[in-house]
Amino acid sequence: MNDTPSDHPPQERPRESAPGQRPPSAFRRRLRNALLAIDSWIDSSIYSGGVNLRSGWDSFVAFTERFNVQGPARYAISLGSEAMTWGAVGAVLMLALAVPAFQETSDDWLKRAELSVTFLDRYGNTIGERGIRHNDTVPLEEFPDHLIKAVLATEDRRFYEHFGIDIPGTFRAVLSNARAGGVVQGGSSLTQQLAKNLFLSNERTLERKIKEAFLALWLEFHLTKNQILKLYLDRAYMGGGAFGVDAAAQYYFGKSARDVNLAEAAMLAGLFKAPSKFAPHINLPAARGRASVVLDNLVDAGFMTEGQVFGARRNPATPVDRKQDDLPEYYLDYAFDQVKQIVETLPKTYAERSFIVRTALDPNIQKAADTAIRDSLRQFGKDYGAKQSAMVVMEPNGAVRAMVGGRDYGESQFNRATDALRQPGSSFKPFVYTAALMTGKYKPSTIVVDGPICIGNWCPQNYGRSYAGSITLINALTRSLNTVAVKLAENIGRGRIVDLAHSMGLKTELKVTRALPLGAAEVTVVDMATAYSVFANGGYSVDAHAVVEMRTPNGDPVWSFAQNGPAPKELIPPDIIAMINPMLNSVVENGTGRRAMIPGTKVSGKTGTTNAYRDAWFVGFTGNYVGAIWFGNDDYQSTRKMTGGSLPAMTWQKVMAFAHQGIELKPTPGLGNQPAPVLDGAAAQASALQIDGVQRPVTLSPASAARLMDLSARLGEAAAAPPRRPTAGVAPPAGTSLVGSN
Repeated sequence: MNDTPSDHPPQERPRESAPGQRPPSAFRRRLRNALLAIDSWIDSSIYSGGVNLRSGWDSFVAFTERFNVQGPARYAISLGSEAMTWGAVGAVLMLALAVPAFQETSDDWLKRAELSVTFLDRYGNTIGERGIRHNDTVPLEEFPDHLIKAVLATEDRRFYEHFGIDIPGTFRAVLSNARAGGVVQGGSSLTQQLAKNLFLSNERTLERKIKEAFLALWLEFHLTKNQILKLYLDRAYMGGGAFGVDAAAQYYFGKSARDVNLAEAAMLAGLFKAPSKFAPHINLPAARGRASVVLDNLVDAGFMTEGQVFGARRNPATPVDRKQDDLPEYYLDYAFDQVKQIVETLPKTYAERSFIVRTALDPNIQKAADTAIRDSLRQFGKDYGAKQSAMVVMEPNGAVRAMVGGRDYGESQFNRATDALRQPGSSFKPFVYTAALMTGKYKPSTIVVDGPICIGNWCPQNYGRSYAGSITLINALTRSLNTVAVKLAENIGRGRIVDLAHSMGLKTELKVTRALPLGAAEVTVVDMATAYSVFANGGYSVDAHAVVEMRTPNGDPVWSFAQNGPAPKELIPPDIIAMINPMLNSVVENGTGRRAMIPGTKVSGKTGTTNAYRDAWFVGFTGNYVGAIWFGNDDYQSTRKMTGGSLPAMTWQKVMAFAHQGIELKPTPGLGNQPAPVLDGAAAQASALQIDGVQRPVTLSPASAARLMDLSARLGEAAAAPPRRPTAGVAPPAGTSLVGSN
């Protein structure tokens, strides 16, 4: 055979596998080919998708190029787009705010009645009213035309033209206020004001204004203009406890709103803005000045001519004399707040909203407290630099017999007895001593050391900047020594003191600070009276209450404190009460509270004076009554060295001496039937108070009386003080504090 290569390639021989390796199967070859195909498809799809996307984008760009705008039009369109974007964002935000606004409404909002309460004193005599009655007896068409015009001219001239929000009026008010540099004109429409009265509070926040705007639109959608106007005239607060124009006309002028003349209508229309400021029974010149502004508005709005209002200018309205109405306004506010809390606990199915409420008020003690505080501030307030005072008198079971929230309710409705937070000074120390006694480590006869103490850089000192050395616990409290109270707090723990004070009735937050035992926390007058009631009743918890029972106008019982009030719990054991109450009695008879002594009655209590003489207190009790009184200034301005043992103790004594006349004297727990001290003739005369014919003390000049009072208190303190140890060469350390002195 020819060995030369052939023109045809030789056939491929089967590939030999390596030793120990199996040849690939047909399945594996197919799987490998399938995976390669999938990978190829994915790569191809991504590539083709990118090409198509790029082609589509190029087409879109080419399409949008047709709308390309140049020049000023471009900027206008850009601004419009931005406005639409932010408008959408604002719309979503406003919608979020509108939802809670509309939640204020309900299906029966128009029929829903507000509370209407008639209050009785403890003897069943009517003492006042609170709340609102829906008065629909005067239809809108029966209101005088000049009254309607006066209201619209002053509150909302474009009422029948806008849709609930007067946009031009709002801008006009903003410009006027900007030019004046303050708020001189309101921008709320009458509908907005009604929305606030019906659904919202008086808080000045942006959220409330937004809710008010939405609710105004809601009212305009659900009611006619005349219905809105009628509701506004019936629901607005007009001062003097009157709600609605007709109630105000009855209160101020003794007639129905149907019968008021133009001058009276102008005065009523002027009350909507600030009823407490322009109420004629409080400030008649201001009320007449405001009425003159309303008459100007009538002319400016074109509702009347100058000739038509001339007679009202020459003959302004004269209200009914309400000066003789001596109502316990602060007490009524306090009782009404309690009624509202009680109503919240009634079953939701309970539909009655009108109640007759018998309170614990004793009108005689209330009048005594009003008179004593008013006389004290008038006679001694200027010399002491004190402008305000507050007082609460209650029985040891918590029944509030009297409450004074300030020197004049007409000038200020702020209740300083319930809402003002002030430092109690040394009147807080009984809680420190009681907590110490409850540990079992101390007794009134326990010897403690009155000497320097520093906690960090804080070094409290006593009122006289001296130290008594070794002294019994009862004498330390009698002399109101600061260093002893601080040492006790350090030994037993300040947390123990806070827990006890809270359980006894101090509801405010008591911060656990170094100065806590000296009364550096903030409390209210009513809470201090409540806490001291635990001492007076033998150690049981107290719930301060003005409401004794509630009934419907038909006489059906609704609630009573005896059945529904909290049951008392023992807080302080009797053996501890038997120790702390004699110590507090020693404060009055031998220490800083001597001016609170009542002839024939054992008195226990504690004075309190804070840093820089900003607050002066006396809180005391007998077996019959507990009283807490505070003097100071609303702006926290310092007084002229007024201590709790001076004006507060003296005023407390006047009120409580009157309260104890002609009643059965009950023994104070822990004191038994010990005979009470008898004051000499001069002291007894100084303690008298003129209440409906009761003896009045000899009148001294304010300066002389103030000096005599201060001298008497200091002499009493000096007489009770034991001999002092030499303190020469001892300088007050850094960080000295006199909080809680006296």
